[in-house]
Amino acid sequence: MDIEEGLVIDDFVLGPRLYAGAMARVHEVNWVEGKAPAGVARFPMVMKIPRMTRNDGAENLVGYEVEMQIMPALQGRHVPRFVAAGDLSQLPYLVMERIEGQTLEHLMEAVDGPMPFADAARLGAALAKAVHSLHMQNVCHMDLKPANVLMQTDGRAVLLDFGLSCHAHMPDLLAEELRKAVGSPAWMAPEQVVGVRGDARSDVFAVGVILYEMVTGKLPFGAPQTAGGLRQRLWMDPRLPRQLRPDVPDWLQEVVLRCLEPEAADRYASAAQLAFDLTHPDQVKVTERGKREVGTGFWVHFRRWIRAAGREYTPSPLPKQLTENVPIVMVGVPHQDVSDEALDNLRDAVARSLGLRPGARLSCVTVISGSHSGESESETHRQHLVRLQRWAEGLPLEGHQVSYHVIESGQVADALLAYARGNHVNLIILGAATHGLSTQRFIATVPIKVAMHAPCTVVLVKGTRGAHDEEPAQEVDSRADMGN
Repeated sequence: MDIEEGLVIDDFVLGPRLYAGAMARVHEVNWVEGKAPAGVARFPMVMKIPRMTRNDGAENLVGYEVEMQIMPALQGRHVPRFVAAGDLSQLPYLVMERIEGQTLEHLMEAVDGPMPFADAARLGAALAKAVHSLHMQNVCHMDLKPANVLMQTDGRAVLLDFGLSCHAHMPDLLAEELRKAVGSPAWMAPEQVVGVRGDARSDVFAVGVILYEMVTGKLPFGAPQTAGGLRQRLWMDPRLPRQLRPDVPDWLQEVVLRCLEPEAADRYASAAQLAFDLTHPDQVKVTERGKREVGTGFWVHFRRWIRAAGREYTPSPLPKQLTENVPIVMVGVPHQDVSDEALDNLRDAVARSLGLRPGARLSCVTVISGSHSGESESETHRQHLVRLQRWAEGLPLEGHQVSYHVIESGQVADALLAYARGNHVNLIILGAATHGLSTQRFIATVPIKVAMHAPCTVVLVKGTRGAHDEEPAQEVDSRADMGN
């Protein structure tokens, strides 16, 4: 069949061809007059048709089957909306929302070299948030690269091309039918090279490759085409970003190299934690990795090579499970109208929660009004940061990263909710006192409003206003659509 503009396929009429690649071609498409289902929202659409010529490999059709299986299950602002799929026995196709914007590849090519650090961090954080949304739906992309990321004018990243993806609760057709490493060589994680699919940290590795290229203008491992070249990343570190660009700040080198660790367990446990560090550079815990001036030595690489020889990887945790097992825990710490006992009870609740969540990141947040009582804004913030740090001194923080945040707002609940949504918080812990709102009417309103509208589980620490009415903490699961 000749696939040309004007051709009618089922309920759709083809428009101009927008893209032709090695695996598929993409056309603008519209509903045939009168064929649009009643009540369906109208939006621009594209049709993706896999290439099936004599010289095309089986992975083209398998990739189509994977995408046809996964796309209807996806939702949220970081993926195109699915519309329809064609009959595999006639003409396979996928119709989906057409997303306007520039690919990350085009943005990087326009710079033609390293990006400003702030731009690299901003784009990397947007990508990490989109990847986190995917992982919370138990999907790993497995082919993240700049060409598969569309950037919107509002700063949001939209992910494209799910032909190599895998869903934790659906058959992995690529693993079953092709039984070989699949992906784009420059961005593949070490475990993908040996055939392991479905680890969310593989996508974190790919984001790290993209970050490295934005920061240095170079790919960390090149684009090897042989199995031997690919296997080198099981034990080899790339050149330090600072060796290619001497002014790379410690915190950014720390983030990039942590993403690119050969062992998945040494990377960020979730894309949400990566996004958090990219949006809070002052809170990044810089280790020897970020301060390093000299690359990894021969003997370290040699020992890794010995360990990697013949390695068999264990099955990976489910993407959503992995994210929730190492979550971001947020505690709202009041600063007025609160007793020492209330703060102690809140601290005890946080300690219990951290004990149940090894490796979790803790965000200590307080909300202050715009009034600074004659002091400068910076001095007021400094005092509240010191107070938060002192409050957290009694917590068991070994093995946990902790950060401190002072937010200025007259709407306490809204500020806490905005922080939780913006940073993909998994658990919120609140006491009965509410950040300086002193009237009895508001004491119940702030925690209840947060509990009602939070995108995650909320723990309300009751009985923190006195010893006579002490009650245990109460957990409220009010999570909203995590695809947003």
